[in-house]
Amino acid sequence: MDDQLILGQYLSFEGDPRALGLAAARHEASGGVLVRDGRIAAIGDGATLRGAHRDVTVVDHGDGLILPGFIDAHVHFPQTAMIASWGKRLIDWLNSYTFPEEARFGDPDYAAEIAGRYLDLVVSNGTTTVASYCTIHPTSVDAFFDAAQTRGMRALAGKTCMDRNAPDNLRDTAQSAYDDSRALLERWHGRGRLGYVITPRFSPTSTPEQLEALGVLWAEHPECLMQTHISEQLDEIAWVRELYPEARDYLDTYETHGLLGANGLYGHAIHLEPREVDRLVEVGAALIHCPTSNTFIGSGLFNMSLADKMRVGLATDTGGGSSFSMLRTMAAAYEVAQLRGEALHPAELIWRATGGSAEALHLGDKIGRLAVGMEADLCILNLASTPAISQRHTRATTIWEAVFPTIMMGDDRAITQTYIAGRPLKPE
Repeated sequence: MDDQLILGQYLSFEGDPRALGLAAARHEASGGVLVRDGRIAAIGDGATLRGAHRDVTVVDHGDGLILPGFIDAHVHFPQTAMIASWGKRLIDWLNSYTFPEEARFGDPDYAAEIAGRYLDLVVSNGTTTVASYCTIHPTSVDAFFDAAQTRGMRALAGKTCMDRNAPDNLRDTAQSAYDDSRALLERWHGRGRLGYVITPRFSPTSTPEQLEALGVLWAEHPECLMQTHISEQLDEIAWVRELYPEARDYLDTYETHGLLGANGLYGHAIHLEPREVDRLVEVGAALIHCPTSNTFIGSGLFNMSLADKMRVGLATDTGGGSSFSMLRTMAAAYEVAQLRGEALHPAELIWRATGGSAEALHLGDKIGRLAVGMEADLCILNLASTPAISQRHTRATTIWEAVFPTIMMGDDRAITQTYIAGRPLKPE
């Protein structure tokens, strides 16, 4: 691929503005990002870069805002077609909508259709990396990774394992969960920009034997991530107590079976006990905040102050979440925090959807920031994409006032272009 210089204003971050303050952010009003072989080769003043690299292809986005591509750290791509299904709490919602839809993914053609549709939708919304749960069917994992590889995306996923409290056609066993997961891991992990994630859905749908088997697999492949759910709803926690009466708490059902570690991704984490927080901090695990899902299904309000102690990523939780857009997810994170008495700064919202999620996924050295050597996954925001946003944008006196209306009211119309390893990929 020829070198290209992408021009526009940009925001870059040296680290988490929650910890470092706004000094962590740099705004360049007339900036440029030089892309070479799918990576960022230089970043800085646009005119200076243009003068130093006269032979490159120039793509000028005017006053469009260049950001790292959004990183969605917890999704269920098989739930694409049933997103925004009405009116259920978590357990009823799984039985009424999720499980019937996931049963269709034994069909390779259907799995491929939904995988392609899902990735096209998220790319249209500026998302360049996702970490997805698949279904119990190995075909669903193959379909997802095939679609991601075709688009050149960095993507993470794993076969969702369940051997109880699910329909018969969605159950595997402790042994088949181990065998299928290991075979898929060996087939896909580290292939191009792909990574395999060991994926027990959550403790209620796995027997202790299955959790133990997946804990063994993780111990054999500690380089892999492990993703699961924890403490999403109070009735779910009560169910876990019934199923695991010997456990000290919800986290202990994972810890006892080798599923607690620094490479663990624990989705939702709304109703954690003090011991659970202490252990998660101690091992260096990451939490994934899914605000649109938590409000849509009525789960509760995530405590963002946990980000003072540990890595916290941001996610849509498609299709429990009600949007494919990380802009809408940032807006929901702001609203949830407000209900807990904290007004998240736009800098933290952007960081959480980019560098914060990258660090949660242990990919902070590859994606999530605009810096030399990073993979050139970018999105370009139009900060005046609708009349409502535009009229507010005209009154902005700082970059934060300029970007916040798009965070709160933006959608796929605000995404001018999405670059995957330097390639423009948003459909016209």
